[in-house]
Amino acid sequence: MRRCRLTGLAGSVALAAGGVSAGALPTGRMLAPDSGAAAFGLAAAYFGLVLLTAGWALLGRAVRGPSPPGPRELLATLVLWAAPLLVTPPLFSRDVYSYLAQGAMVDAHLDVYTHGPSRLGGPLLTEVAPLWRDTPAPYGPVFLALASMVTGDGARAVSVADIAGGALGMRFVALCGVALMTYCLLRLARHCGTDPSAALWLGALNPLVLLHLVGGAHNDAVMLGLLGAGLLASLGGGHLTGTVLITLAALVKAPAALGLLAVVVLWARRTPRPGAREAGGPRAGSTEVRAAALRARGTGGPVAALRAQGTGGPVAALQAQGTGGPVAALQAQGTGGPVAALRARAPRTVAALAVTAAAAATTVVTTAAVGTGYGWLRALDTPASPGNWALTSSLGRISTTLLAAAGDGPAALARHAVPVWHLLGIAATAVAVVLAWRRHHRLRPVHAVGLSLLAVALLGPAIRPWYVLWGLFLIAATGPGRRLRRCAAVASAVLALTVPPSGFAPGGAQSALACGGGLLAAAAVWRAHRPPRPSADLPVGSTA
Repeated sequence: MRRCRLTGLAGSVALAAGGVSAGALPTGRMLAPDSGAAAFGLAAAYFGLVLLTAGWALLGRAVRGPSPPGPRELLATLVLWAAPLLVTPPLFSRDVYSYLAQGAMVDAHLDVYTHGPSRLGGPLLTEVAPLWRDTPAPYGPVFLALASMVTGDGARAVSVADIAGGALGMRFVALCGVALMTYCLLRLARHCGTDPSAALWLGALNPLVLLHLVGGAHNDAVMLGLLGAGLLASLGGGHLTGTVLITLAALVKAPAALGLLAVVVLWARRTPRPGAREAGGPRAGSTEVRAAALRARGTGGPVAALRAQGTGGPVAALQAQGTGGPVAALQAQGTGGPVAALRARAPRTVAALAVTAAAAATTVVTTAAVGTGYGWLRALDTPASPGNWALTSSLGRISTTLLAAAGDGPAALARHAVPVWHLLGIAATAVAVVLAWRRHHRLRPVHAVGLSLLAVALLGPAIRPWYVLWGLFLIAATGPGRRLRRCAAVASAVLALTVPPSGFAPGGAQSALACGGGLLAAAAVWRAHRPPRPSADLPVGSTA
């Protein structure tokens, strides 16, 4: 455990040090990519990345070992690994500057759902990645209110120090989200019967959490924290509170709204069915009554069966005699006709209506309080940038190239390739969500939410490495199977290495530096953790 912790800490320190010169720096502090300091920083950052990922993988082996570390040890490890990343510049993305610009637009009473940061102008605009300068915000009013609070007078910020301070403020917001995520992860794991240590390892100590939610200060941390809190409240019986919290999460980023499905299922479990006895014994036709009547039939014949009326009424008595006629026949078929079907669906209908009403009221009140309007609904496709490497976007670009090269006829269809693939991806996402809920909704609704969010991330029109955390956070809490856990761990490790610390696509020389730093770290890990060789001086088979 100690060596795993030190390996990860060394990686976090190296990554933070490399980020000082190779991270997503404010434009006033950016270095030329071919400068010596930038090259050293990039190599150091990837050296740290590989060390941190290796420390996490080794820690996972210890968690599954004969004497696994407890939750307290893992929480201490999380704090230790995250601490160096708190003071470094933003890493792996410049989205934090977009957050600041959008918060400044709200403070300046500009419509963030119609205009991009270019409408704001000023020093913050130069910090926003060129791709997002003219795109509206896809975030809900809850996050924009938080960004506005952090930015304050950001529209008139004139120094690099002001912008760097704003970035640290957004990191503090994300850190609060990570803390709430971690607390809810522990409670959800205990509620679902999952090993808390295993849940913490996959859901909180995951490199993607440290790199992108702490280092990159992404607002997904706030969304996941509120989503976890809402599900935890609903599992404890506070369905109205859970609905409000999950709706607030969806008003940060829309995918969290899928959590409301779990609230409907959990609420329906607690809703009494029409005609059910609240007290005073079992209901007629229930399992208890049938068992009592059958016992009576075996000992006392029709008379004893008639006595069963005391517990189950005439219907149970007729069932006990085995001659209940049409009534018994109908009950044996599990019927009651349309009325019984309606009664069976009533709890779900009531729960769905209650959740819908509470979510709508929360949305209306929150939107009115922030004053940003509902334009974020039409801006939800903003993350689907032309060069996005989501599965459907990549297939769309490949199809476009092939159609354009196939001649004049197919070339006319090339412009439709990407939209068609996006529609197919949305359809596949819907099918995956339905399948997840058909399989898990009764016993594992939280797991079903996790699988649904993972499908949205993987099959949707846009993906970033940290989007995978939408599903992994809840899947970790509900105890994934061995195969799913291994796939999640491998995917997390691979995705952790895909984005350079500056957030921009690297050139050839930068890729070589990154590979060099990573290979050096891999060699150091192999040397430090390889098993000891047997002594060459001892004869074969010696036990000395």
